Amino acid sequence: MAQEIDADYEAHRKTWHNFVRLTIYTSIGVIVLLVLMALFLV
Repeated sequence: MAQEIDADYEAHRKTWHNFVRLTIYTSIGVIVLLVLMALFLV
């Protein structure tokens, strides 16, 4: 039972890590897009 909980926790931790990484990269991409739009469209 304890091993099952540990395995679930490890899977949850990996999923959370990937989600945070995706959120950071997406935020950086949006910021870059907004900067480029400000430079070329205004």
